[in-house]
Amino acid sequence: MKNKTTLPLFILLLMSLSAIFASGCSPKQNAQAKDLISAKDSNQDKNNTNTKTEKNMADINANLDTATFGAGCFWCIEAVFQRLEGVDTVISGYTGGQTLNPTYKDICTGMTGHAEVAQIIYNPKVISFDELLEVFWATHDPTTLNRQGNDVGTQYRSAVFYHTDEQKEKAEFYLQRLTEEKVFDKPIVTEITPLGKFYVAENYHQNYYNNNKSQGYCSFVISPKVDKLKKVFPNKLKKEYAK
Repeated sequence: MKNKTTLPLFILLLMSLSAIFASGCSPKQNAQAKDLISAKDSNQDKNNTNTKTEKNMADINANLDTATFGAGCFWCIEAVFQRLEGVDTVISGYTGGQTLNPTYKDICTGMTGHAEVAQIIYNPKVISFDELLEVFWATHDPTTLNRQGNDVGTQYRSAVFYHTDEQKEKAEFYLQRLTEEKVFDKPIVTEITPLGKFYVAENYHQNYYNNNKSQGYCSFVISPKVDKLKKVFPNKLKKEYAK
């Protein structure tokens, strides 16, 4: 496996960051948290049609690669990864379940088996899968089963949905070492599983944070997460997001 020599730095960085991002997708000690989550879920009945297709995603650029992560609310995952240099596109969607053509309303029941995920299309010559894993494990709490903060349900589970055997090998390798080094106070529950059918989420979920920064959930939950990302990973940010 490539880049194993970067492990010590990877481990040390995550040891220092695990406490910073331990609250996951929702702020602790915030009396408004439940109301904010409800505001997020109230959008589920909007009627939007997907404009992106799987063929679009697969053919965007032959020089790009794809990673798919579940780490709580996909609005949060999208906002984090689209700010990284080398990331071309981030698409919010659903995977890992058994229901065909699920809608957001279906996902919110927690009965479809799907996870909210972000599919990240990136340039491996600029940012590696190892680096994406570093940001993934550092910017959510991988020790809470089916939960990130006040977002609760199997749809919010921590997961790496690998596209290739190499991605599987790297994810399992780092997971093992993070566990051995006791980087987190509790056992890591991140699921590492092959990517199945990926469904693009409704249009209003795409680029959600950038389009709705004044919305309550964005202001109180996602903005602090983005601010922390800027402080911790300044050298990985695109210029337009480094301010």
